[in-house]
Amino acid sequence: MKERTLSIIKPDGVSRDLIGEVIRRLEAADLKITAMKMIKMTKEQAKGFYRVHEGKPFYESVTRFMSSGPCVVMVLEGEDVIKRYRKLMGATNYKEAEPGTIRREFATDIEKNVVHGSDSQENALFEINYFFSELEIA
Repeated sequence: MKERTLSIIKPDGVSRDLIGEVIRRLEAADLKITAMKMIKMTKEQAKGFYRVHEGKPFYESVTRFMSSGPCVVMVLEGEDVIKRYRKLMGATNYKEAEPGTIRREFATDIEKNVVHGSDSQENALFEINYFFSELEIA
């Protein structure tokens, strides 16, 4: 089934010059990029994006981290793109991620794990609409 998902190269990935490497891996996995831009979220914008996690122990630290520097946000499109991109990213805890995944190879801790991806079609719709208008998606 053709679907869309949101991908974020997090501030640690941007500051470590991993943008090109992440994009190379997306393209090699035949995940089509249909929108892309660099942004710098405020703390309030990060809180809005992560509102589903409000009240959880990591909420403050993740919103502080995600607003600490620029991110690259992208819309990916393809057959089963959510599942395929999540496999390419690897487990949230990079120590549990499979060899060859982005997080296993580049993450430095559970929060600084280089990339984010939507975990469901419902969340993908919210996340894509948070950052992009339909005019920005090719």
